[in-house]
Amino acid sequence: MKKTALPALLLTLAWLAVAGPLPGQTAAVKSLPPSRDPAQYGRPFTSVPQGQNVTIYQVNMRGFSKEGTFRAVMARLDSIKALGVNVVYLMPIFPIGKLKAVDSPFAVQNYTAVNPEFGTLADLRALVDGAHARGLAVMLDWVGNHTSWDHAWITEHPDWYVRDAQGNMRNPIPEWKDIVQLDFSKPELRQAMTSALRYWVLAANIDGYRFNYADGPTPEFFAEAFKSLNAIPKHKLLLLAEGDKKKYYLQGGFQLCYDFGFANVMKHDIFAQGKSVKLIDSVNTANYRGAPPTARMLRYVTNHDLNAWEGTPQELFGGGPGALAAFVVAAYMKAVPMIYNGQEVGFPERIPFMGTRKAIDWSLNPALTTEYKRLIRLRNASNALRNGELTSYSSDDVCAFTKTAGKEQVLVLVLVNLRSSPKPFSVPAGLAGANWRNAFGGQAPAVSGPLTLQPYQYLVLRK
Repeated sequence: MKKTALPALLLTLAWLAVAGPLPGQTAAVKSLPPSRDPAQYGRPFTSVPQGQNVTIYQVNMRGFSKEGTFRAVMARLDSIKALGVNVVYLMPIFPIGKLKAVDSPFAVQNYTAVNPEFGTLADLRALVDGAHARGLAVMLDWVGNHTSWDHAWITEHPDWYVRDAQGNMRNPIPEWKDIVQLDFSKPELRQAMTSALRYWVLAANIDGYRFNYADGPTPEFFAEAFKSLNAIPKHKLLLLAEGDKKKYYLQGGFQLCYDFGFANVMKHDIFAQGKSVKLIDSVNTANYRGAPPTARMLRYVTNHDLNAWEGTPQELFGGGPGALAAFVVAAYMKAVPMIYNGQEVGFPERIPFMGTRKAIDWSLNPALTTEYKRLIRLRNASNALRNGELTSYSSDDVCAFTKTAGKEQVLVLVLVNLRSSPKPFSVPAGLAGANWRNAFGGQAPAVSGPLTLQPYQYLVLRK
């Protein structure tokens, strides 16, 4: 979200992931007047992955490199691609407001311009071209709920902003003092915002958006905007909601949604307080109740907010091995994973996205990078891990589950000790004695009766 740690959000959410309104809603989605679209730059990317098959890499350009530019990200595209990810998500690229400013990229001054600290539109196009050439889709971070206090709309369209009882423009949340809340009941505002969304799809050939603070705009806005975006010829767009309100996803057409519940349960309940690992099952039930088969939550062990305000993965998950074990659950159980830049080298310091810059040292831990590649490569190669039917066998200490898919009933068994000490796990009778193979090669342990998993050890077996 923005620049402060938000309160723990409700776990009991369910959401829909379809591209467009629900049956019977079409008539309620208004057709906006034609926007003044730019010409299409380049050729639309034809290899945008399905939402359930993505692995996202988040880029914070202010911490990614010493230069902090699009060009510096482009120079590492081969390394990003080598991880096995297929989507690059760029944090906000827009000019930052100067009035009441705190240097936050989430205070947008202009929705159709590039922040000059990152480079030019030509540099952004080159980065997108380079990503596409490597088979990577590119998503932009869209901060559409609010603007900076010096956005042109403040003076040109003051009626587009929410007012308090005294008639003053107000913040969305009191502590977010550098931004002002937009009023999505205004059709003209919704049209202007939709036009700006279309702009980057055409002017920079991007492949989708991560919608910051998606709880803010109205369902009507999302329905209108996505109808317009999905009508752009030859583009297939990924739409990711950073939000928590079911009604927005039902009407918005998002394929992916942030899983705040999973992150909170993992870091606060399971790792910090030692509560039962079975809590993850409750999160899965709440997330996917009533959702279609392609619905996916986005899970992570770190992102820009967690990293900057709460701690590194090592701080939150009991060190490097704990963070890696948590990532295995995030990536393999029932979600799509996201990696935040620096995570793959175990960068031990928090990476700010406002204020003092701190560039990542990419040489820190090549062995960890290799392990992330191995984990993601297996997920990419296994339809069962990505899309298989989940059956949980978790104990209070070990996250254990199978994923089953395909006519041949390919079965994958994943066991992850989420504790800092050895823990026993009793293999269910129906799984014991099967002809298991180690999914990563090498000898598989005898899966019969009780096993002892070492601290933060994970096993991935298949047959």
